Amino acid sequence: MHNLKSTIENAWDDPHQRSEPVTREAVNEVICLLDKGKVRVAEPFGDSWHVNDWVKKAVLLYFPQQIMQTITCGPLEFHDKIPLKSDYAAQGVRVVPHAIARYGAFISPGVILMPSYVNIGAWIGPGTMVDTWATVGSCAQIGAGVHLSGGVGIGGVLEPVQAAPVIVEDGCFLGSRCIVVEGAHIGREAVLGANVVITASTHIIDVTGKSPVEYKGFIPPRSVVIPGSYPKKFPAGEYYVPCALIIGQRKPATDLKTSLNNALREFGVAV
Repeated sequence: MHNLKSTIENAWDDPHQRSEPVTREAVNEVICLLDKGKVRVAEPFGDSWHVNDWVKKAVLLYFPQQIMQTITCGPLEFHDKIPLKSDYAAQGVRVVPHAIARYGAFISPGVILMPSYVNIGAWIGPGTMVDTWATVGSCAQIGAGVHLSGGVGIGGVLEPVQAAPVIVEDGCFLGSRCIVVEGAHIGREAVLGANVVITASTHIIDVTGKSPVEYKGFIPPRSVVIPGSYPKKFPAGEYYVPCALIIGQRKPATDLKTSLNNALREFGVAV
């Protein structure tokens, strides 16, 4: 692994090395390892996450060395540089037509892909459901036992290479049409109601105490979150702009398998 990292870093710093056979082989090997889940763009490191920016560099170097090709799937035809994942049965993944995942994305055993899209560099943990028309962007890290409801949009990030990807930790539930982008981090077992939008600059306000507590780019573990708004003054007057409100915590006594929906209903919030 050290040799691979060194080769990728050298090619990144010196464009003249990028066409060398040793570089092309190294890039291809990294993408293969990504596809098999043996390396990750980001991984947990104690209580934080570590970004392997050299792996992101390999993904960026992979695109220009690939050539456009026609990909056929029965009567369907695509024209792209990146091949599609295959051999799902051997990997223990259920894939419903027309779910598509690109080669270089890792999908763990027990994952269910409804008609959806998973981009290169993404990592999806075991037992996760990617529901209809949900998208998992490049390099996003989705934990085990997560439910991405219909139309959820998980943003991708490749550049800048040091930027953290979107992270959704184990056991989270994201309601219909949620959007999580710009490297936002959703803590373990958090529950997001329908249409919650989390960006790097979204005001995330915990309103469960006597005084509001504000976060940006991070949802604390086991939080129950809904869309909200707050007043902001502009030259033309005062208007309400979107935010996210933490209105409670998932209850430890609630069975995890049923609490994904119930946690929201207990607070009178739509899924």
